[in-house]
Amino acid sequence: MPPIATQAVRLALPAALLALLAGCASTPADAPPEPRALPPEIELGEVTDRGAAAMERAQRLSGEGLTRSALAEFERAIAINPTLTPAYIGAGAIYAERGEHADAERRYRRAAELEPRNFDAQFGHGLALQMLGRFADSVRAYLAALSVRPGDFDANLNVATAYLRLGEPRQALPYARTAVRLQPGNAPARVTLGSVFASLGRHGEAVVEYQQAAESMELTPELLLSLADNLGRTGRHEEAAATLEELIRTDASAPAYERLGSSRFRLRQYAEAERAFRSAIELDPRHYPALNGLAVCRLNDHLWSDRADRGALMEARELMRQSLRIERNQPQIVELMTRYR
Repeated sequence: MPPIATQAVRLALPAALLALLAGCASTPADAPPEPRALPPEIELGEVTDRGAAAMERAQRLSGEGLTRSALAEFERAIAINPTLTPAYIGAGAIYAERGEHADAERRYRRAAELEPRNFDAQFGHGLALQMLGRFADSVRAYLAALSVRPGDFDANLNVATAYLRLGEPRQALPYARTAVRLQPGNAPARVTLGSVFASLGRHGEAVVEYQQAAESMELTPELLLSLADNLGRTGRHEEAAATLEELIRTDASAPAYERLGSSRFRLRQYAEAERAFRSAIELDPRHYPALNGLAVCRLNDHLWSDRADRGALMEARELMRQSLRIERNQPQIVELMTRYR
């Protein structure tokens, strides 16, 4: 699957959703205290003043990079005044930075309950839910944020990504397109739109988006694999093979060699295809698509010998057996095994 990203957003949210997805270091911490009931002798004005003072200290400490102390002040402000929405948002942002997404979700959720039309509360809640893998809930939060700011780049990009994770590329498409329209040079947005097109079977359009992304970002293995796969699906096997050769020079992997083998096979370069499949299996003996590819190559050897090469047939059958032991749900391989029994 595909790359995700956000910009630095609102009250020290993480710099990029891609960085969050890669994992943030989590700092052990006790669960934040629940807001406490105020003693009856405290007047409302005093509550407001004390809460505002705690908020001011929290924001100053956060600006100085003293996030642990800032978090304590945000939580103090919440305890003093449980209706102080900015304190919940500030605490949620720090929890998110620390990778404590369950606590971030709880704080953002309360902020969104207090102020449903607060964009930062809804967006932060969506981001925390997305990091927890609760994609359907994150979509609802992002849509609430977009009802406040329909043209927000990060919210459009993130809701598209969440829809993709739910396996709903048609719902993702308008938001991915909006993100690209808002920031045409943003590579993660182009990659997301490319992934949407690929999921919809619109591989030519996916190629265009991946190529646009490649012009403005470092070429990652994931991007090159996606580009090569969609080039192959549009019949552009020479370009796919060249892309995979470029990838293998810097980051050889079983999937890259396997897809190179598939491209070479479709170009009728059978010896090169067999070498690529064998290289994939050397790197990962359990990569069953490479086992299947090599099996097909050996079956061809058997057939081209007028079925005299029994060694090729036996090797092909053994490769298919290995593949089915790894992944049983392969009806085409089962059919080949039956045909060449």
